[in-house]
Amino acid sequence: MTVTLLRNARIVDGTAPEPTEPMGIVIEGDTIREVGPNVSAGADAVVDLDGLTVMPGLVDCHVHVIATTADLGSNAALPASLVAARASLLMRGMLMRGFTTVRDLGGADRGLQLAVEEGAFLGPRLVICGKALSQTGGHTDYRGPYDNRDASWYAGSLGAMGRNCDGVPEVQRAVREELKNGAQFVKAMADGGVSSPSDPVGYLVFSVDELKAMVEIARGFGTYATGHLYSDAAILRALDCGFECIEHGNLMSDSTIERVAREGIPVVPTNITYDVLARSGAEFGLPAESVAKIADVREAGLERLEKMHRAGVLMGYGSDLLGGMQTEQSGEFPLRGRYIPADAVIRSATVDAARVLRMEGRIGAIAPGAFADVIAVAGNPLEDLDVLTGQGARMPFIMKDGAVVKKETAL
Repeated sequence: MTVTLLRNARIVDGTAPEPTEPMGIVIEGDTIREVGPNVSAGADAVVDLDGLTVMPGLVDCHVHVIATTADLGSNAALPASLVAARASLLMRGMLMRGFTTVRDLGGADRGLQLAVEEGAFLGPRLVICGKALSQTGGHTDYRGPYDNRDASWYAGSLGAMGRNCDGVPEVQRAVREELKNGAQFVKAMADGGVSSPSDPVGYLVFSVDELKAMVEIARGFGTYATGHLYSDAAILRALDCGFECIEHGNLMSDSTIERVAREGIPVVPTNITYDVLARSGAEFGLPAESVAKIADVREAGLERLEKMHRAGVLMGYGSDLLGGMQTEQSGEFPLRGRYIPADAVIRSATVDAARVLRMEGRIGAIAPGAFADVIAVAGNPLEDLDVLTGQGARMPFIMKDGAVVKKETAL
């Protein structure tokens, strides 16, 4: 098994206000074996990272790797072969921006996951929910008010972000099928959204019994349910039904923020997507009726970000970008940095993200037993979060699972 020694690693993971003193990192195979100031090893390879800031591979807790265009209705109708080919390019871009693990919130299947694991596609580690669960007229039902074609084909379309299910028996079947097919958690569209035509934000779409059925089955499989949620009423309803994570959360009230903090419920804000959509959504194919919804959630989300930080809410890093907008994935770092401290922003993409994904000790950390996911950055992100942007231009070294995927010749 190959042993690699990374020398002179000044580590930043968001848990301290300054980089560590120079450390050695011993990597055996795909795992970190030892970390310390004086470690040595009979290494097959040595990389000197002197002068750089070393970080765990970044984690994005909310992506859509199959969203090859912002017009998600059109995306759902694309051939699976084309969606997979485009998804491979999107995932490669994510990895080259330093994201070594991503959590897909609707669309990616076990096939894409295996393609990455087997090396057919170069991309980050995928954590998947399969198809997100929607309902007739809900988020991910892209048929529009005058289109009554049967929507059952969504479940079998790689380009579809979700699938429709109405009533408790259909919900139960859909959850079981997604988990059988490799989903690692369950995602429900438990509120209206921006990208679909018939569901205003605050639309309480699933019934309480349907939401409870999702939670019951997810827990029976040893996992959890998370929800696409904006409005306070929808968030409270989902929490009361047993949901254990909140995606977005833009319109959460102060009292609900306090409850979420008290109960340890993770929230994954995705503010960069509204920022980009407001500027360029129409250019990237977002329908006009969707562009009109953005203002409802954009500013409120940024305000809640600061409030959640003060309350001690566990927040994961999320981007939620679509199509050509996915190049803005790293823009969430400086955007959050305008509202909360840099160490908290970094932590949301490292150790806190690992907690959101329930992979503590395996990702988001440079520690013995963790996956050997390591990036090196020119500059100190604690002082300037912009060093994490620019499509990885200031990342001369990227390693995932112990394999070097980028190494500039000066190293």
